[in-house]
Amino acid sequence: MVLDSKRSAVDFALTPVAKKLINVNPNMISWAGLILALVSGIILYFSFECHWLLLLGALMVIVSGYFDALDGKVAKLAGKASKKGDYLDHVFDRYADVFMIGGVAVSAWCNPYLGMLALVGVLLTSYMGTQAQAIGAPRLYAGLLGRADRVVLSTLFPLIQFVAILVGYPYIEIGDISISWMEIMIIYFAIVGNATAIQRAIITWKNLNKPEQEE
Repeated sequence: MVLDSKRSAVDFALTPVAKKLINVNPNMISWAGLILALVSGIILYFSFECHWLLLLGALMVIVSGYFDALDGKVAKLAGKASKKGDYLDHVFDRYADVFMIGGVAVSAWCNPYLGMLALVGVLLTSYMGTQAQAIGAPRLYAGLLGRADRVVLSTLFPLIQFVAILVGYPYIEIGDISISWMEIMIIYFAIVGNATAIQRAIITWKNLNKPEQEE
């Protein structure tokens, strides 16, 4: 969770817009972000055949992420924050992750097995954080792959892939193996996502043992 802890740093980009949308139902903003996440996944899936779609896909990802942050800001300013809204936000975030990362995971950019591992890692990372809270332990945000990190990386790597294609280096050659930049992103999600999930599981386990030790 390198970037999740820095969310307050982008308040300057959220607050002015949130004030103008204060009369808008925050759930509608959440829906807009989810739809954009779906669109970004579809665009990135087809970007292997039309490389210009990498730019459009990256734009859709970052705008979707912006809406994801904006809905909560609007809810707080309008006094509409609720458990239902928080629950809906978490559900939509998981679907958004699947749409954005899944679009690349099942595309021609990468090995589908790596894609499946990436999705497992991403979903388990979020699950471990909320499950800790569900069983009475503190909510966890620890780790290297929080929601904000995934959005930023899913925006950055399509841009890197596009530039790499322009300069003639769309793949990294390691012996007889060719790896696209998009696949590097998926590999990172697969390794770091699962590592973060394990890290959160261990932290929660230790937190659950503390009361017993104190008694």
